[in-house]
Amino acid sequence: MRKTRKLGIKRLRSELNRLHNISLSAAVIHKVLSRNNCKPFLKVRKKTEYIRYSRPIPGERVQMDTCKIGPNLYQYTAIDDCTRYRVLQIFKKRTADNTLDFLEKVMEQMPFPIQRVQTDRGMEFFAEKVQRRLMEYGIKFRPNKPGSPHLNGKVERSQKTDKEEFYSTVDLNADNLEDLLAEWQHYYNWFRPHSSLGGKSPDERCLELSSITPFWDEVEQNYHPEKERLQIQNYYDDLRFRKLKRCL
Repeated sequence: MRKTRKLGIKRLRSELNRLHNISLSAAVIHKVLSRNNCKPFLKVRKKTEYIRYSRPIPGERVQMDTCKIGPNLYQYTAIDDCTRYRVLQIFKKRTADNTLDFLEKVMEQMPFPIQRVQTDRGMEFFAEKVQRRLMEYGIKFRPNKPGSPHLNGKVERSQKTDKEEFYSTVDLNADNLEDLLAEWQHYYNWFRPHSSLGGKSPDERCLELSSITPFWDEVEQNYHPEKERLQIQNYYDDLRFRKLKRCL
């Protein structure tokens, strides 16, 4: 795993436990790597350190995205900005209908009410029926500006983790791929430690913030449908439309 997937000590420890039910300390893994002349990875850090940001309340902002895993295989991902709790699903295509199916799964499996969904400008998210479904649920739709993948950094990074730690260990043509993905999602949410969460899992972070997590009725009171509108996929056309509306 070290040579083929370039995993560090913490990730090796996590993957040994997940894939082989082997529990080793970081010190033992370090000794084994040293004995086999595996040098530590050197990370070149830029001079400018980016400031980590995170919403303070679970469900306040959920980042959503799709990524291609293989031929006719796309993963839909939703990750909570605050707790890093995730919902995953695979489809053969990126379509509005599949987005609606995935949205239902997100609503069912997220352990807190969702206030806002943030996406890129893919057509699968901008379809009118998708936006109207979000309005029905009282969820704000807030797409990013074009050319701003860093604004969806958490979901982008989590999909990279999926490719490195999950899809590299399974057969993409396996009949039970969806079941394996569900197991990986459960492991990610309940057991995988996150450095951005101080070593806690997303589920532990959810429990930690349960006292300040709002209920659905509280979220509905703060949703104002008269302020929401159908958004245009082309950002610049949308910008011109808003300017024209203000002039009128």
